[in-house]
Amino acid sequence: MKKSKAAVILIVILAALAGLAYYASLILSSTGIGEEMSIPLGLDLSGGVSITYQVVDENPSAEDMRDTIYKLQKRVEGYSTEASVYQVGDDRITVEIPGVSDANAILEELGNPGSLEFQLSDGTVFMTGDQVASAQATTRTDTYGNKEFVVNLTLTDEGSRIFGEVTTENVGGYLPIVYDGEVISYPQVKQAITGGSAEISGQKTFEEAELLATQIRIGSLSLELQELESSVVGAQLGSQAISTSLKAAAIGLVLVMLFMIIMYAVPGVAASVALAIYTALVIATLYLFEITLTLPGIAGIILGIGMAVDANVIIFARIREEIASGKTVNVSMQIGFKKALSAILDGNITTLIAAIVLMALGTGTVKGFAYTLMISIILSMFSALAVTRWILYALYGLGVKNEKFYGRTKERKTIDFLGKKAIFFVISIVVIVAGFIGMAVHKGMGAGALNYGIDFAGGTSMTADFGKDYTIEEIESDIIPLVAEIIGDNNIAANRVEGTTQITIKTRTLTSDERTLVDEMLEEQFGIEKGTVDSQSISSTISGEMRSDAVVAVIVSSICMLIYIWFRFKDIRFGASAIIALLHDVLVVLAVYALLRISVGNTFIACMLTIIGYSVNDTIVIFDRIRENIGKTSEKITPEKLKEIANRSLTQTLSRSIYTSITTFIMVFMLFLLGVASIREFALPLMAGLICGAYSSICIATELWYVMKVYLGKAKK
Repeated sequence: MKKSKAAVILIVILAALAGLAYYASLILSSTGIGEEMSIPLGLDLSGGVSITYQVVDENPSAEDMRDTIYKLQKRVEGYSTEASVYQVGDDRITVEIPGVSDANAILEELGNPGSLEFQLSDGTVFMTGDQVASAQATTRTDTYGNKEFVVNLTLTDEGSRIFGEVTTENVGGYLPIVYDGEVISYPQVKQAITGGSAEISGQKTFEEAELLATQIRIGSLSLELQELESSVVGAQLGSQAISTSLKAAAIGLVLVMLFMIIMYAVPGVAASVALAIYTALVIATLYLFEITLTLPGIAGIILGIGMAVDANVIIFARIREEIASGKTVNVSMQIGFKKALSAILDGNITTLIAAIVLMALGTGTVKGFAYTLMISIILSMFSALAVTRWILYALYGLGVKNEKFYGRTKERKTIDFLGKKAIFFVISIVVIVAGFIGMAVHKGMGAGALNYGIDFAGGTSMTADFGKDYTIEEIESDIIPLVAEIIGDNNIAANRVEGTTQITIKTRTLTSDERTLVDEMLEEQFGIEKGTVDSQSISSTISGEMRSDAVVAVIVSSICMLIYIWFRFKDIRFGASAIIALLHDVLVVLAVYALLRISVGNTFIACMLTIIGYSVNDTIVIFDRIRENIGKTSEKITPEKLKEIANRSLTQTLSRSIYTSITTFIMVFMLFLLGVASIREFALPLMAGLICGAYSSICIATELWYVMKVYLGKAKK
């Protein structure tokens, strides 16, 4: 590459970095509610709208309440993937939507959920909204090339049967759709519809079709709801959480960059510039696509940073190996990028598969995590494979050609990892069993096997007028510790109602005596009038259905990853051992939650998903090297030869595994060190998971593959 071309490339990249950094700084400086340029923040970071509905039906069944909550959760995800829905008392449902501040606008769009009817022309109701599975607006082209705006309906099994019978008897007639007492559509039956799918045509614009689809979706709830009250609530974590998280991220990034420069010299500089561009691109993408950011979302970004660094480390390790073999720097860079490509693609694609499945099947925080993870993966691959590549080539073209600036890889003595596999297996079993024993002991003491937070177990909500507009920081320092002392539990959430002096405190389920003690404390310490504290039992914000969705999503994504690894590596034992290693990591982190009594709350699922994504990427890189080394050998693959190849592959990738773990650990550790209490509670198990993920990739996954290869099949090439 000519110097002039190299200079132009470098100037363009640095100019792009400067522009992106400036753009990202504008977004971050204005992030907050109501700002023109801001990343939408979740309810935990920014607050939002809280709406409480009263069930119109008398004595609603528990099944109908659960069904309505779950369906309503699906509906409000249109406003934010982080919206939460939970039961209050016996017949109330509260919806909390982050990042919005106009309760009236939300109420106007939602209307009165649950009041949809399908009628005959004489007004007889033959079907209700709960027999509609989904409704989607779409655009199609007719035979004359004109656009048509239609709504596609998918009915439940019962709805399909009823609709088939009615449409068969009313071909040519009209079947009004009535929402909230008003006819919203008057479609004509052109033919009998018996397949469970129907189409409503005649809308003049796509917006009109979308409105009709929304009304039908909202009306498909099991119960009819009526607005009881609505308010704008303050953040649960406050501005301090945002500022400390940003500070921790900035310090962590700087430390990671310094680490890369110290370890890799010129390539480390290239990686640092690429990492800065990656970070700015993530911020810009979150803003442009209006993706709501919460703590689980931050976990997805951290995982993306780790994978961006990892891709660079893989490339640099390959370049050093080629230089050590006697090749020139230029040739080494070309070969290094080529050899690193398969490991980078396989590791990122397996994690991307998980993100897509989680996005499709998950709900709430799972979906929010999946969005940020998918963005992070795509941008991290771009930063490593494109940005780092062109920076290195440009620097080489400008005269940075001495191999001492790129480093040599010394041939490391092969470590016998597989010879110690029994020790590794025993250590893992002991830790996992200790976790189960810890859960059993705590359960026997009358406590939960795990320390379930409000998000999972529900609890008690107390609202009172404190006569003063407290900040979240003041609530955390002046009020929460006093409540925690009485109930003996630090797992407390609090927010304030904007425009008032009311504060809502959510705790585990309290006994009547505990409620009395809290009331007396509030009266004594804050002068709250006796009998004015409104206490209600609330259900979990992460419902049983949402937990089931998360489990199903993880199982499906694991199966998809297994199939992909099987396809790429032509050996299902690679995939099987990778999945077992993931299960190992989940169980170990579960043991950490059990033994340290860390609250299992809203971030628990995101923490587990982050560990799964990190671990599988680490494992795939090692497997890729094993596959390559097996392909290079011309000898017969005996069990001993297989063991030697596996040990050599683990040794060759060891520095990469350690460096990637260190850089990702630095990011999470800074969150733990500088974050507020709830963020530290999120970062602690994440750190344990990162250590466990690195351990399982090196000491468990490959050893499992070897055992399967030798004992469950012939060890031959």
